[in-house]
Amino acid sequence: MSAVETLSSPSLLATTEKLIRERRTIHDFTQDPVPAELVRDALAAACWAPNHHLTQPWRFYWIGDETREAIARLNATMVTQKKGEAAGEEKYQRWRTIPGWLVVTSARSDDEQRDLEDYAATCCVIHNFSLLLWAQGVGVKWTTGAVTRSEEFYDLTWIDPYAERVVGLVWYGKPAEIPMTARAALDEVMVSLP
Repeated sequence: MSAVETLSSPSLLATTEKLIRERRTIHDFTQDPVPAELVRDALAAACWAPNHHLTQPWRFYWIGDETREAIARLNATMVTQKKGEAAGEEKYQRWRTIPGWLVVTSARSDDEQRDLEDYAATCCVIHNFSLLLWAQGVGVKWTTGAVTRSEEFYDLTWIDPYAERVVGLVWYGKPAEIPMTARAALDEVMVSLP
């Protein structure tokens, strides 16, 4: 069987489509640990994302307990300033229960087009990572909240904001609940040009 035949097999197509359609953003995780090797393997495979000129701009920061605590406190402070002390404390307690943390960045480029392409490629890596984990019963939430754009966040994660852009804070773990969702019909988002 040729590689093309293998790639176009009905079972692979059905499995891939099912995986894409059923993946959900997970907001609540159990405290069950996710093996580090599973995460590393998913990241290694995710890096086969489309990437113009093979710049491989993505970088991964595995966040440990100390940095996780500092980020949760920073975010709670930001929420408190905007929504009040009760909201800040609630957010802090919620963030402390998230089991797996990863920050994904994209290397910056002085070339505006390359910078855009590299950002897009890094987004593809995060999506690949999400699908690969989902196939193994692990959920992901990719957040780009205000905290990830703050100067303090870059300081806490030792990321040079002039060299790298934070594309997302990616949380992962076993889903406590899988939300329902829907998408618009294709005809609502597709335009046919002559």
